[in-house]
Amino acid sequence: MSRPRIVIVGAGFAGYRTARTLSRLTRHQADITLLNPTDYFLYLPLLPQVAAGILEPRRVTVSLSGSLPHVRLVLGEADGIDLDEHTVHYTGPEGGAGTLSFDRLVLAAGSVNKLLPVPGVAEHAHGFRGLPEALYLRDHVTRQVELAAAADDREECAARCTFVVVGAGYTGTEVAAHGAMYTDAQVRKHPMRTGMRPRWMLLDVAPRVLPEMDERLSRTADRVLRQRGVDVRMGTSVKEATHDGVVLTDGTSVDTRTLVWCVGVRPDPLVESLGLPVERGRLLVDPHLQVPGRPELFACGDVAAVPDLTQPGQFTPMTAQHAWRHGKVCAQNVAASLGIGERRPYSHRDLGFVVDLGGAKAAANPLGLPMSGPAAGAVTRGYHLAAMPGNRVRVAADWLLDAVLPRQAVQLGLVRSWSVPLESSSPEVARVAGRPERAAKQTAKTGTTATTATTATTGKDSGTEPAKNQPGGEPAKNQPGGEPAKNQPGGEPAKNQPGGERAKKQSGAEPAKNQPGGEPAKNQPGGEPAKNQPHPPRAAAGKPRRAGEGAGTGPARGSGKARKTSRASGGGRAAAPSGPTRSAGPPHDPGPEPPANQPPPGPDIAPGPVKRTDGRRAEGDS
Repeated sequence: MSRPRIVIVGAGFAGYRTARTLSRLTRHQADITLLNPTDYFLYLPLLPQVAAGILEPRRVTVSLSGSLPHVRLVLGEADGIDLDEHTVHYTGPEGGAGTLSFDRLVLAAGSVNKLLPVPGVAEHAHGFRGLPEALYLRDHVTRQVELAAAADDREECAARCTFVVVGAGYTGTEVAAHGAMYTDAQVRKHPMRTGMRPRWMLLDVAPRVLPEMDERLSRTADRVLRQRGVDVRMGTSVKEATHDGVVLTDGTSVDTRTLVWCVGVRPDPLVESLGLPVERGRLLVDPHLQVPGRPELFACGDVAAVPDLTQPGQFTPMTAQHAWRHGKVCAQNVAASLGIGERRPYSHRDLGFVVDLGGAKAAANPLGLPMSGPAAGAVTRGYHLAAMPGNRVRVAADWLLDAVLPRQAVQLGLVRSWSVPLESSSPEVARVAGRPERAAKQTAKTGTTATTATTATTGKDSGTEPAKNQPGGEPAKNQPGGEPAKNQPGGEPAKNQPGGERAKKQSGAEPAKNQPGGEPAKNQPGGEPAKNQPHPPRAAAGKPRRAGEGAGTGPARGSGKARKTSRASGGGRAAAPSGPTRSAGPPHDPGPEPPANQPPPGPDIAPGPVKRTDGRRAEGDS
């Protein structure tokens, strides 16, 4: 007789604890499979310290295969569950599809960023739910402070060193507290030329900081934040977001390049695809964490609406403390359904909360005892060390080094803006260019149009571009680094230009009359030279560029026609990002300055569209 098959979807607090406890209880009497997009368990409460440069990224991760030796790990994202056939369909990290069969299924897929219908937020804000987002924020904040320090213009300096955090809950409060300390340390070493200092803003529609926690914790956190210069604004949120600022609900306009979205979370959209009863997106379960009418299906963590037996009529909140304890009870009940042990209902009383505010400051109420200052800081860090399932010595070592050595404020540039969109069904995984299958699965789960990369159907190297309206997306046309318009260097050569498409009834692509080397088209970098004047030869348009250089592609070698970059239409697919076009010829003038109120293209914010001045349309204009 074959052993029962148990499949666990998700390796967050609930899924990881379920797998670890089941492995101990079953003792090789069942085949346990853990399906997760990453090969690690992320200790989410310490993520703000990663963004602030206190902890290295691997300190807050625990290897799944190393800590769960008797559990089979399958890398992938669940995109469909057939309860009648007892199968889970998933997509692997390289786009391949797979299927897992089960006798018992534990759904612990976790949560994703909660979006609100605020114009511009999805395009210009970033969440804080996964390791890629923390790494991006660390690099981005470091870059903005460095650019602000070198800026001569006070308005630009003020915008770059203003950081807006929306959501004064657990995550947003810690991000603002640690972020203020991090940027102050940077400016202390390298003061800004304009004499300004970084400014952090914490916004929330709630009446106080940490509204879901004890009021004494709220007062302590609010006091520490204001002492560090954080602009705490309660009863205020974002009304509209743009690439160079936000408009608040009180009518105030704030120039900023950084918008961190920490307004809360929502259950993974996979739950809604099951067609089972839900409560605010969470799957309804009984006190034994089992779905009524489905004896083979269990759910725990953020995706489960678990009745709170200590408060009849309510459900347990979506916190790591509950998810961790859900996992243990769920594992015991799954084992009991296989004849191992006895069932037990979930009942838990809060043991208190801890909020790390950076340095020696913290707010805590262990067992209901309110604490603040260094004592609360010691309790907070002691709790985290005890709760972490691994890496305790490394975390303690990083804390010790941070106390005696200055932090390394460097930007590595490993995570780009477009790879961590706010609207994502998998915030724990950075978006990778060139994977259309992943976007299709994401679209099916979230009900929104996802964007990924597509390559040229010719099989030749071609530049690509990120999706429009995405952070770090398509640069403005006719801008350096953007898609070159027709008659632009690196774009489709103008007719009658050397290397371009031959004019009708012409033989051999004759250059323009009276122009040595041909008359350059208008709107080209360097401007239009006077007629009948000798013009220095430009780079040969027929030379192929390196792969990934430029958003447009020049003509292939030995061909007079320009290669076309393939685009998907109507499928929500766009091309991957690319850098500015490199010329094979001698250096030349980069061209005119961007128009007024138009920021130069950069790695984080895509400038808006720029209209041509000659009345013609650029390639790709609609």
